[in-house]
Amino acid sequence: MDTPELAAAPEPRPLRVLIVAGSARRQHGCPGLDSKARFLMQRMAADMPAGWQVDTQDIGNEHGQPKIQGCNGCVSSSMALCVWPCNCYGPNSTTQPDLMWNLDLYGRLARADAWAFIGPTYWYSPTTNFKSMFDRLVCMAGGNPRPDLIDKKNTQKAQALEKSPQWRELTKNHLEGRTAGFFCYCDGGAQDLGEDGRPKILKHKEWFDPSQEPHRDERDAYEGLVWQCRYSGIEVPDDLWRVTDSGEGKPYADDQIDDMARDEKALAAFDSWREAFVAHVSAKGLIATRDDEAAAKSTTNL
Repeated sequence: MDTPELAAAPEPRPLRVLIVAGSARRQHGCPGLDSKARFLMQRMAADMPAGWQVDTQDIGNEHGQPKIQGCNGCVSSSMALCVWPCNCYGPNSTTQPDLMWNLDLYGRLARADAWAFIGPTYWYSPTTNFKSMFDRLVCMAGGNPRPDLIDKKNTQKAQALEKSPQWRELTKNHLEGRTAGFFCYCDGGAQDLGEDGRPKILKHKEWFDPSQEPHRDERDAYEGLVWQCRYSGIEVPDDLWRVTDSGEGKPYADDQIDDMARDEKALAAFDSWREAFVAHVSAKGLIATRDDEAAAKSTTNL
């Protein structure tokens, strides 16, 4: 009688973590000062357990560096038109240079067992850089891994494929099972808010009620990214989604990296989040496979 094949054991390797700083600011561009997100990213990387493979990336607006190209909304025409990984752009393009591909972010996300995202809140929301990145990650949730079946980008063929029995076998969450942690920071309006919760320079203060602001908890500024991960099969425990205040009541000029480095409360909040992240990822163990990384290679050249 034939003996059933045993599933191959995972290849022994260290845990892999990708840490991404999502502030727009970078030293070598306007405004000429590095971001607190980059400072925290480096602090976290320096305190990871010995033996872990730690990958870091700052997606700030470096002068002369390509930006993350916008999502073209292919999924709105057909889920099967949204290809995993995104084939609207490709690496090293001279016509549509794209930071996502030039940095191989799809491959690095696939290679890691867990992700840590660090950034400020911008007007009740994440930064443009993070939003652009996650818009381009829509394809990780059910994207088409077989662009050859739709002649790369044929809408009619994609719509037909999406309605076929074959699609149920193809579509999946491509980065299922990984862990993501989110740490955001805010300044509470710095010194610009008055005691009534309205801007000091506002002339017509009767026009709105500050008690009706969008978020009572500032961490909720990142809720769209958190829920995108969760719907994509990426685990985001509530304990790994945190926020801290830094710079509240101060001039912006006095709320830079050096100031945060002296802010014991903010650093304690960050270090507590990092410790919770390490504990969760350690207990969960290895997730990423070689097949995941191989499947995240570009299928297009532009």
